[in-house]
Amino acid sequence: MMFAWLKKFSKQRLSWLLLLLTALGLQLAALYFQYGMGLEPCMQCVYIRAAVAGIFLAALLGLLAPASTPVRLLAGLGWLAAAVYGWQQARKLSGIEQLIADGGFYSCALFADFPEWMPLHQWFPAMFDPIGPCGAIDWQFAGASMADWMQWIFVAYALVAVLVLLSQAVRLSTNPYKG
Repeated sequence: MMFAWLKKFSKQRLSWLLLLLTALGLQLAALYFQYGMGLEPCMQCVYIRAAVAGIFLAALLGLLAPASTPVRLLAGLGWLAAAVYGWQQARKLSGIEQLIADGGFYSCALFADFPEWMPLHQWFPAMFDPIGPCGAIDWQFAGASMADWMQWIFVAYALVAVLVLLSQAVRLSTNPYKG
């Protein structure tokens, strides 16, 4: 029942628009933290932003042709891959924060390590240029750092992506008399 509803919903532009808006909201929040509050992004933060951009692009793809099964599958797989990558980066940053909080030392790279064919830090330096130190906990909410919150957000993204992908295997009834 739930999978049938998810499949029907994933065939509507609204579902992909909602995903796109959540990713856009996270990117706008990141920019507010950086430019409004003066919290400079570190290398891991920039990779987390790239993962959110990946979810945004997957949502955009799904929004373009939600009725197409191959497009929905590709968008769903992109969404899942970006969520898993983002979780890995947020988890690594959370570990760095814990290491520093425990009195350890960590120094992240000074320059972004994006592929040569996609130098996001050069194309969009205002968004993807790491200028802050790794591991500094400058913001917390409910006792959790930004990295901790992003881990939970990426887990939620990944779980929903898995459910949406699994729902694509459900065969929807074409009987007009079935509810």
